[in-house]
Amino acid sequence: MYPTIDKVKTGQKIKKLLRQRGISVKDVQDYLGLACVQGIYHWLDGRSLPTVDNLYALSELLVVPVDCLLVGNRSFSNDLKKHSYGLRLQAYQCAMLGVEAA
Repeated sequence: MYPTIDKVKTGQKIKKLLRQRGISVKDVQDYLGLACVQGIYHWLDGRSLPTVDNLYALSELLVVPVDCLLVGNRSFSNDLKKHSYGLRLQAYQCAMLGVEAA
């Protein structure tokens, strides 16, 4: 099975981060320069995902790595988790920011 992203759980995570940081949907619209808020509500409801560009911008706005925004079924072997500096750093960053790693 190949890795996939759960749109609903990703939307819930983005919604939670917005709420935690006191950022409104209108703030996101203004930050991303979007014409309307409907697309953002589609992300939050799990009907669609932000584009890669918008995910990258959201990660800056919410001050979290992109991987902390996405929720999927990707898994790593225990050996990779133990020895991968990048994964440990990501887990540390997510923990410090109060969000779960993807």
